[in-house]
Amino acid sequence: MSAYEHEVKALLREAGVPVPRGVVVCDGDFGAAGELAEPLVLKAFGPGLVHKSEAGAVVLGLRHGELAAAAEAMAARLEVAGFLVEEQAEAGVELIVGLVRDPGFGPVVLAGLGGVWAEALADTALRLCPLTEQDARGMLASLRGTALLRGWRGGPPVDVDAVVELLMTVAGTGGLWERLELGEFELNPVIAGPSGVVAADARLLPAAAPARARARPPADFLPLFEPRAVAVVGASTTRPGFGNLFLGFYRDAGVPLVAVHPEADEVSGVPAVRSPALAKVDYALVAVPAERCADVVRQAHGIPFVQVMSGGFGEDGRHELERDLVEAARAAGTRLLGPNCMGVYCPRGRQTFVGGGLGPAGSVALISQSGGLAGEVIKVGERRGLAFSRVATVGNAADVTPAELLRWLSGDPETRAVGLYLEDPRGGRELYEALRATDLPVVLLVGGRSGQGQRAAASHTGGMVSDRRIWEAAAEQAGAALVSGQDDLIGVLAYFQAHGSRPASGDGVLVVGPSGGASVLAADAFDAAGVRLDPLPDDAYDELRTLGVVATGNPLEVPVGPLGRAGLVADVIGAITRRRPYRDVVAHVNVQAFFTYGNAAEPLHAYARAVAGAQDALPGTRITLVTRNGDCAPGGVEDEVRRISAAAGIPVYRSMEAAAAAVAGGGRHGVA
Repeated sequence: MSAYEHEVKALLREAGVPVPRGVVVCDGDFGAAGELAEPLVLKAFGPGLVHKSEAGAVVLGLRHGELAAAAEAMAARLEVAGFLVEEQAEAGVELIVGLVRDPGFGPVVLAGLGGVWAEALADTALRLCPLTEQDARGMLASLRGTALLRGWRGGPPVDVDAVVELLMTVAGTGGLWERLELGEFELNPVIAGPSGVVAADARLLPAAAPARARARPPADFLPLFEPRAVAVVGASTTRPGFGNLFLGFYRDAGVPLVAVHPEADEVSGVPAVRSPALAKVDYALVAVPAERCADVVRQAHGIPFVQVMSGGFGEDGRHELERDLVEAARAAGTRLLGPNCMGVYCPRGRQTFVGGGLGPAGSVALISQSGGLAGEVIKVGERRGLAFSRVATVGNAADVTPAELLRWLSGDPETRAVGLYLEDPRGGRELYEALRATDLPVVLLVGGRSGQGQRAAASHTGGMVSDRRIWEAAAEQAGAALVSGQDDLIGVLAYFQAHGSRPASGDGVLVVGPSGGASVLAADAFDAAGVRLDPLPDDAYDELRTLGVVATGNPLEVPVGPLGRAGLVADVIGAITRRRPYRDVVAHVNVQAFFTYGNAAEPLHAYARAVAGAQDALPGTRITLVTRNGDCAPGGVEDEVRRISAAAGIPVYRSMEAAAAAVAGGGRHGVA
């Protein structure tokens, strides 16, 4: 049951939030309202009167002598427990400030234009509690209607500091969000003016906070990624299936290996034991029907990690079967990866769930709820130059969670950047806290953001809080890059791999490349990605002219082609960055032009070497290369460009859009 407005306002008053002066009338005697200054507002309260305006339970602009008649008219139409009479707040900018407890991420705060505009315009910003003052100011600055706060058409500016103070009182550390039995809480409208703010209306729908899951002691995941030996349960001697497939992967990888089979002494040439309890291993893969998995896991005493590849658990609505599996793991003293997951990939530890051999060991980690997508990221990423330290697929994450893995990876000396692919917001608060705590650059790809959200709610706040917006807020506050597709996930990881440890000496982004429509489209691509292209330094134009470049702005048009001087772009970059350091320089080239006018592989490679030389000469600048129309090059040409670039720590992309997403993602983390 919701608290009545006057009860909520008593809490606000105690917390220091300004509210209108008012009195509560339950006996029909409005004499106590005589000390209130006109005009007055009459509000009815009672069971079910949540949206008072829609119910006709609010009348504005009343005089004292009009209160009784207005109350009588309301009582004739509504079930009324009493009335609240208040002094009407002066006009100002109407805002909404609300809280809602998200099932995955916990308390979330929303702020924006309020009153009747709350849902009509949906001009609001979201953040997870607790807010910092920087968060609060960022929320207000992000609104489309932020100009209203600064003063509009000659109107006075709003006291923004008072709005920020209100947000901090509601959602900052020690704020109301920590003390309320929070289901949904809303102040709408908050009247903001030049002299402060007033919460003109308030609503609270209490709900007990869900019990937090008991924190498990930190696990050492090194045996998960670098096991001394591996067991495979479910490989058959007569009907080969997934167990046999994975047995082959492990055998090819060269990790010490044993099969578990109830009768055979060997499976596909691999020695076999009768039970997991007899397998002296760090890691066991279970690929048997879902109904048998719990029995197998109960026998895994002494095995630190068991991966259940099998599906048919919570993802199919069979939650009891999944609970039995978790209980079996706890009884055996093992940690459970999955169920419904493909497992682990770690070249350094000879761990794999993909065929075709192991790639090079590197510094990029990946945590994925989807095994199939993780396999694609591994194979495509390695083709594009990524080298992985650790990859873990978690499936239903019934035991080992993405947050737990991220915390461990944050202290892993082999990992320098992390990508996450997630679909389920369960455990969102734990993940958010892990994201906030890590010093590693992180890129997030979240599936299903458009399909889960927009819940039915009793408040405007609840109706405007969706999973998409919560993920965006979590990434914003944690400094993680949030991307919308697999290619951008790989692209941002490539940027982190190349530039994550390169300290930047400037800010802003410079784009240089061939003239024509490509430069115009480059500007559009970076603008769409939210990346600022700053003007060129004024004192660079004379030197650029001596280099034969007529500068018109950023993007800077520089003649690049098979007949051009290979080192021109490097000279141009040097001329500009000597005068103004840029965080990022994006050099783009039209590969098609090199092969339309002859077989010009060597000029293209010479250009790549010149750009690589520029990177070597500019340790405080991050150079990125875009090979547009690369499919016009003969086989192997682009591979050589990538090899030259990788040796200098330069990531290579095939489109401006991909480069813009990577540079934008890199800029979300402090190292970029």
